[in-house]
Amino acid sequence: MSTSFGDPVLPGFRPDPSVCRVGADYYLVTSSFEWFPGLPVFHSRDLVNWRRLGSALDRPSQLDLDGCEPSRGLFAPTIRHHDGVFHLVCTLMDGPGHFVVTATDPAGPWSEPQWLEGEGFDPSLFFDDGPDDGDGDGRAWFTAARVLDEAAGRTEIWMREYLPRERRLTGPEYVLWSGTHPGARWSEAPHLYKIDGSYLLLTAEGGTDVDHSVVAARADRVTGPYEGVSGNPVLPPAEGPVTCTGHADLVRTPYGDWRAVLLGVRPGSAIGRETFLSRVTWSDGRPVFSPLGHTSPRHRLRDDFATLSADWSTLRTPRAPFWTTGDGLRLQLRPERLGERTTPSLLVLPQEQPDCDVSTELRFLPGAPEEEAGLAVVIDDDTHLVLLRTTEGLSLRRGPDVLAGVVVPPGPVRLGVRIRGFSHTFAYAAPDGAWQDLTTVEATFLTPLFTSVQLGLYATSNGRPSTNQAHFAWFDITHPHQPSGAKDTDDPEM
Repeated sequence: MSTSFGDPVLPGFRPDPSVCRVGADYYLVTSSFEWFPGLPVFHSRDLVNWRRLGSALDRPSQLDLDGCEPSRGLFAPTIRHHDGVFHLVCTLMDGPGHFVVTATDPAGPWSEPQWLEGEGFDPSLFFDDGPDDGDGDGRAWFTAARVLDEAAGRTEIWMREYLPRERRLTGPEYVLWSGTHPGARWSEAPHLYKIDGSYLLLTAEGGTDVDHSVVAARADRVTGPYEGVSGNPVLPPAEGPVTCTGHADLVRTPYGDWRAVLLGVRPGSAIGRETFLSRVTWSDGRPVFSPLGHTSPRHRLRDDFATLSADWSTLRTPRAPFWTTGDGLRLQLRPERLGERTTPSLLVLPQEQPDCDVSTELRFLPGAPEEEAGLAVVIDDDTHLVLLRTTEGLSLRRGPDVLAGVVVPPGPVRLGVRIRGFSHTFAYAAPDGAWQDLTTVEATFLTPLFTSVQLGLYATSNGRPSTNQAHFAWFDITHPHQPSGAKDTDDPEM
C-alpha cells in the first residue's frame, strides 16, 4: 500500500477527527484539549475542502478549563446525526468526564453539556437505524475506551445503551474488545457501524505515535462477541512522509462508496497531528484503506481584526473578553502570564504548514518594567517562544530565559518569525523599514505531545494590575514554498 497521503485536508492542530453526513453535507469535529472555544466544527461538500462553522463549546458556561494541564481538557469527540438532531459526545479529562451536547444546526448554538456516566475517554455514538442499512432495532449505543493498566497501556472498549431524547445512558454494560492480542497496547477510539447486515467495530491501537494503527472486528449482534478481521491491522503503522496514522472514522458518500478521516503527522516540524482523508474499499468484510493523494492550497492569512474570527483561540476559558476589535486588535495587559495554569491575554491560530512567515505590527508603550507585549509561538504554558516589546527594547525569550534582545526606538514596530521546520528566525522592522534578523532558534524542544504549535499575540503585566493595552494593527501568515499544484497568490513579506 502506498504510504503517501498527500496533504492533510485540515492542516495544523486538527487531531482525532470524527465525521458524519447529512444528505450532501459532511460535518467534522476534532479535539481541542486546553484551548477555548472547544471542539471546532467544520462543513464540506467533498471531504477535501472544509469551512469552519464555529465551535460546539463557545460559551464559558459550557466549558470550564480552569487549571487545565497541558494536553488535557477535551479528548476525541464524535459527531453523529439522528432524527434531525446532531449529537456530539466528548470527554473532559481531569473534569466530570463524558458528556453530550446537541444541536439542530451544526453551526450552533449547541446545548449545555449533559454529563454521562462511565470511565475512560474517546467516546462514540452509534444509532442502529442509519439510513444506509435501515434494518436496525432503533436503539442507540455509547462506547468508550477505559484504562486497565496505565503502565502497560492496557485498555478495553465498553458499551451501554444511549437514550437520545433523555441524553443519558441506561441498561447493562458490555465489554466489546481489548485489542487484537493479549499484549495489545492502547486499544482506543472506538466507532461502531452496521455494514452488510453485521456490526463493525473500528478502533485505534498502538498509541498515537509511530506505532499508531487501525484495527477492525465484526459481530452478528451489536453487543458481541466481536472477532478481529483477517489481516489486522487494517491500517498498519505508517512510514514515509506521513506517520502516526490512525483514529479513523468512516463515512459513506451519497454515491455509496466509503471514505475515512483519520489523524496523521508530517514529521520535521511542530505542527503535530492533522486530519487526513482515505478511500475505503471492502474485501471479505475487511476495510481496506487507500491513501488519497491531493495537494491542498496554502491560504495566506491577513487579519485586520474588523471582528475576531472563530479561528482564534484562547488558552483555557476566558471569563470575560480581554480584547477589542474594529481598529486592529487591542489586548488588555493583565497580571496573568504564560507559564502559569491561567488564561493569559493570548490569542492564537494553529500553524498549518511546516514553512511559514508570521508577522504583525505592534503599537505599544510599556508603562512599567512589568508590562510586555508581542508575538508568541506556543505549544503550551511550559513550551513557548515570545518576542516582546519591553521598557528596554525587544526581548526574545524561551519561558523565563532571555535568548536575545535589541534596543529599538519608541513607536510602532513590526515583529516577525520565519519558520522552516524547527528553525525559527525572529526579526523586527520599523513600519516602513527593512526586516532585521534578531536571532535563529533551533526549536526542536517544540515537539508536541497531543497539541501542536499555535501562533499569535500576547500581552501581560506580569502579576501587577494595569490599565494599559497593546494595539496590534494586523496579523499575517504567508507560505513561501509551495508544492506542485498548490496555490497562494501572495508573496511572503519577510
